[in-house]
Amino acid sequence: MKIKVLNKIAFALAVIVGLGACTSDLDVTPIDPNLATADKVLDSEEAFAQVLAKIYAGFAVSGQQGPAGDPDLVGFDEGHSQYWRGYFVCQELPTDEAVNGWADGDLPDVSQVDWGANNGFIRQFYYRAIYQVSLANEFIRQANRLGKPEYSNLPQYMAEARFLRALSYWHALDLFGNGVPFVTENSAIGSVLPLPAGENPRGPELFDYIESELLAIVGEGEDKSQVLADVGQTYGGQANKAAAWMVLAKLYLNHNIYRGELDNAYYTKARTYINKVTSAGYSLITDADAVADAVYSPYEYLFLADNYKADNEIIYSINSNGDDTRTYGGMTYVVAASIGGDEMKPNDYGMANGWGGNRTTKALVNKFSVDDNRALWFTTGQQLEIEQQDQFTHGYAVVKYKNRTRSGGYGSNEGKSDWTDINIPVFRLADAYLMAAEVDLRLDGAVSGASRAFLQEIADRAETTLPGTIDLDWILDERARELYWECHRRSDLVRFGKFTKGYNWPLKGDALQGKDVDDKYNLMPIPFTDITANPNLNQNPGY
Repeated sequence: MKIKVLNKIAFALAVIVGLGACTSDLDVTPIDPNLATADKVLDSEEAFAQVLAKIYAGFAVSGQQGPAGDPDLVGFDEGHSQYWRGYFVCQELPTDEAVNGWADGDLPDVSQVDWGANNGFIRQFYYRAIYQVSLANEFIRQANRLGKPEYSNLPQYMAEARFLRALSYWHALDLFGNGVPFVTENSAIGSVLPLPAGENPRGPELFDYIESELLAIVGEGEDKSQVLADVGQTYGGQANKAAAWMVLAKLYLNHNIYRGELDNAYYTKARTYINKVTSAGYSLITDADAVADAVYSPYEYLFLADNYKADNEIIYSINSNGDDTRTYGGMTYVVAASIGGDEMKPNDYGMANGWGGNRTTKALVNKFSVDDNRALWFTTGQQLEIEQQDQFTHGYAVVKYKNRTRSGGYGSNEGKSDWTDINIPVFRLADAYLMAAEVDLRLDGAVSGASRAFLQEIADRAETTLPGTIDLDWILDERARELYWECHRRSDLVRFGKFTKGYNWPLKGDALQGKDVDDKYNLMPIPFTDITANPNLNQNPGY
């Protein structure tokens, strides 16, 4: 079931928040406790639910009206500054899975892994993540101040806000490191510039905070007053314990990158939370889920306009609706930017237009066997080799996401506009299956029988065969085959030590066939604008 973002949440937010994109202060302007307005706005449990909806909506839309016109962040192109669009730029465009051909400012540098300290597109996501943290901080601060005992659902709402804050802090940690500005609901407001989470770009401080927050909201901390709902007790797109388990597992799996040192105890912890996910009642979408008139494969069901029906596999999603959550980011960006050239017909993919921007490289295409049904390319009029970055027809077009339904119908726009109904699958079970096998290899040197059975489920759906021996190189490739364009790739390549050196793909290092780049690119820079505005912050090495 989809959650439709409430259309009238802006009135509450207009009172609660105001944040300029070019400031270094992580906090929003708080409600003055002496003003009656604050108490009038947050005067019921429903009002808190509406403001929580804004925090969720911040991952899906870009401002107070759709698709543009009243942005959350000032000073940026509103479409580019939408959360998932910015995250896609940072996690997919610098990898073998995607290349963008637009000559928008310094956007080409991202696909070339050749960005500078103030790249505008990296900077936009940095501020978007900070903005989301600030919304959650203010919600929690006001819930602590104005909550009442009779608001029986408020503790769960607060747990959800803490999850969303942890999610954005994790994204910031993964991309920018341990030195991002750190503020919580308990921080002083406005009097001082925020300190970094830690002095070193790789270190324990932000990692430990995210871990402690997630453990608390799954009921494993000392204070169990704010806990997420159990699996099966939430609507689609609403955070539950399994969503938090996934972030914990990913935090632990990447611990040596984030903390700067290897400790196998964290792999053991990753296994614990992966096991919680895989035993929580989720299952892969298979032929058993097919409808009689289906025109797409079970794998494709996960990426269609009615993928809310795939909630048995999708653990956590950012929900979209072509009528209620219009944006030039999110799935509108992912789908529209993947349609272009002279041969592709936007209506085939449930869209009115194509933007002709993103396609993939031969490095990804060549990982697939001929019978793998996950290889969702459009090749007519496209060439595999990328000879010119700015030519959409150089590189195969990716048609993994379609604004069509399982039976071949359309989303709410009937194919007449570009606003999609596709929910963004942030976490899904197949990812957990692959993580289970990776942890086995890192801890034990071999894949367990249980993990091999998980991999067999994935292979059966893809109509491929498993190799006799599974190693880490195969896992990295299989993660690309299963999860491409789902915003995991950069993190995976960094974790496997293949992002900067030892593996190359077209355009990496601004070379047609790719070349090794400086290790500094394993982290993205703290924007120069923030370094200048806040002397407490330190730039990441090499920038």
